[in-house]
Amino acid sequence: MFKTICALLGDPVNLMISMCALPVAGGVLACLSRGRSRGALRMAVALLFGAANLVFALSLYLGGGASGALALGVQGLELRLAVSGIAALMLPFAGLLFLIVAVYAASWFHKREGGGAYMLLLFISLGMLNGALMADNLGVLLFFWEGLLCTLFGLLLIGRRENSKAAVKALALSGTADLILMLGILATARLAGSASMSEIAARPLSADGPGALGCACMLLGAMGKAGAMLFHSWIPEAASDAPAPFLAAFPGSLEKIAGIYLATRIVTDLYEFAPGSPMSLFVMVAGAVTLFFGVAMALIQKDMRRLLSYHAISQVGYMLLGIGTGLPVGIAGGVFHMMNNALYKTGLFVAAGAIEDQTGTTDLRKLGGLRRAMPVTAACFFVCALSIAGVPGTNGFFSKELIFDAALESGTIFYVAALAGAFMTAASFLKLGGAAFFSEARLPQGRRNIREARLGILIPAVLLAALCVLFGAYNALPLQTLIGPALGDAHIHAGWPENGTLVLLSSAVLLLALADHVYGRKKGGGALAAADHIHYAPGIKQAYALAERGLLDPYNWLMAAANGFSAACAWIEGGVTWFYDKAVPGLVTGTGQTLRRFWNGSVSRYLIIAVAGVACICLIFLLAALGEVAP
Repeated sequence: MFKTICALLGDPVNLMISMCALPVAGGVLACLSRGRSRGALRMAVALLFGAANLVFALSLYLGGGASGALALGVQGLELRLAVSGIAALMLPFAGLLFLIVAVYAASWFHKREGGGAYMLLLFISLGMLNGALMADNLGVLLFFWEGLLCTLFGLLLIGRRENSKAAVKALALSGTADLILMLGILATARLAGSASMSEIAARPLSADGPGALGCACMLLGAMGKAGAMLFHSWIPEAASDAPAPFLAAFPGSLEKIAGIYLATRIVTDLYEFAPGSPMSLFVMVAGAVTLFFGVAMALIQKDMRRLLSYHAISQVGYMLLGIGTGLPVGIAGGVFHMMNNALYKTGLFVAAGAIEDQTGTTDLRKLGGLRRAMPVTAACFFVCALSIAGVPGTNGFFSKELIFDAALESGTIFYVAALAGAFMTAASFLKLGGAAFFSEARLPQGRRNIREARLGILIPAVLLAALCVLFGAYNALPLQTLIGPALGDAHIHAGWPENGTLVLLSSAVLLLALADHVYGRKKGGGALAAADHIHYAPGIKQAYALAERGLLDPYNWLMAAANGFSAACAWIEGGVTWFYDKAVPGLVTGTGQTLRRFWNGSVSRYLIIAVAGVACICLIFLLAALGEVAP
């Protein structure tokens, strides 16, 4: 039996198919777990199937990739899969993150309802993600892409009943992005004469002229999956209601991997993406807007979940800004930042989940002094916070410096936007860390004896923090060993940045954020109010008020347009109904009443009408005859 399985998995095609099917089997087993031991069974499934998926992904990566097709027997249709380049790198990285997140989810739902359904959908999401990463056909890619949307919708429905609002919002925004992606795929396939991604990569299309529409639509689809503006607003909604493991899995890692993977493939393989071109500017502008407004909203949040969710949006902006430059250093920086973000952002969400597990809340107004009760969680949190802020020496610092370098070369305004984002990122995490861990000790009412979370939650946080330290201390591993070969450029600079001026400017921005935090803390009377002087500054508070009322939310624009269209349709329907129910019957009734006055049985009246009719006819013939005689 074992030899048979090994022989089957020795075929690359079978191995790739297994990476799509095996997670589904694992999810079914986790869902069917019942009884008192269901928590232990789910943990065993998470470990076993997550590890198996990681081993399969590593086998493909270390084997130099693979390609093959499975004939489906429907008019010659083939399920064509391929693993090479950036896909070969993403598969084991996604597998590692999934294993960590699955262990965390199994522990979180140990005694909570909905764990079986959540694990089922989470494992199916892994199968869909693997399929999207391995797809060599644009149609196959779209199939797995839509599968991720379906599981996203299902996962958001698990938990409180209020989640339906976030689920509908995610479905509307992500569905719109996927529809745009579909249009881009159709345009790309028609222009290339093939839907095969490897064939298109052999002869990349121009991103200008006729190819601009297809390129722009595909990039918008990738941005939508990654959670960039204008497709972002479902994430803060989900942060308020969705289960804590969902935030670590989707906004934290899996959605980012899928979206940035596709954006990278578009820029490096499918289209000729020239630096400084209109398409390059389009992506960089989208990245700059996303990073700035995302972190600006994070700065004013009073809830840990919502603050982290806005940062999940903001970090996408850095990735897009780097990739959008079209420069090798920028693309490498964008991919490296995606990997770093998946590590520290997932770690931050896991730490927030640990706090919620013990205290029952993530409201910063009800928390304080947790560093003494939860020292390991606090240490993991601060490692990840230092990384996302880009403190020199951390993994986030090195990826941001690559992006800064490329942004400055592409345009000073993009570099300034990135620095402004770095300032607000540091300020918001100083506020968050100070309020939750270093302020006066306080706990929600009824909570006593707070301690560290269970090992199933704590170990994932420790592993993620350790990976952040590893990728920072030895950045040659991700840059030159992993990312460089995947992008076909083995000469990416690793180690300390060569441009010392940029390092000094980045450090100065962080020190400025620290000084601003100290000032704001003294002025506001505590860490939680440290950003209030920015929030309520003249001119800025009006913009924040509009944003907090939802007037800057694209979803609300979409709903307003839909409501307007619905109102127009209702008005037209009302008009048609009035015409048939009121106008036509009134006309018939009025005509009948008028005719009744004439046809009342009086012979003399009938005779008068007949004579008048004959006279009119004679007059018409007379006028016609005179017209013919006239010269």
